[in-house]
Amino acid sequence: MSSRFERAFIIANQLHYHQRRKATGAPYITHLLSVASLVVENGGDENQAIAALLHDAAEDQGGLATLELIRNHFGERVAEIVAGCSDTFETPKPPWRIRKENYLAELKNADPDIVLVSLADKLHNARSLVQVYKDIGDQVWERFNGGKEGTLWYYRSLVEIFQKRSDSQMVDELTNLFSEIELLSSVPN
Repeated sequence: MSSRFERAFIIANQLHYHQRRKATGAPYITHLLSVASLVVENGGDENQAIAALLHDAAEDQGGLATLELIRNHFGERVAEIVAGCSDTFETPKPPWRIRKENYLAELKNADPDIVLVSLADKLHNARSLVQVYKDIGDQVWERFNGGKEGTLWYYRSLVEIFQKRSDSQMVDELTNLFSEIELLSSVPN
């Protein structure tokens, strides 16, 4: 990785410095690094890895102004991937279900770069969800805007799209994790 990746890490860390993961409470940068790692481990190039580091920046930290900052620092391709991984640039955000429905509709025809970064993002989210579910059970659903039913619907929909859009081994892992989430959530605590 070049100094561009290092610069993207610094910007991502600055933008998300006070943010924590919903499921685990870990510093948000840990998620961004994990997603970037998954992208590279699954054939992604430096632009895709940079987009992975910044995939939530515009959505969570400044909207279109942040997207423009990304475009100016890292180019159109990175900005397009970040935009494609974002479900809104609005503040306040529209209702959760509407954002997710729109995101899924866009993902069905998204550029392969976007699919790769989105898949890595959702895989890391699912890994975290399973781990936290094993620790605290059904209480985990209180941490998600969609609750249990909405979150299960969303992951089921993502799995269906990724199975059609990607041949990455990450799809198999996400599919297996989703099955585990469904099984865990159907067993009384």
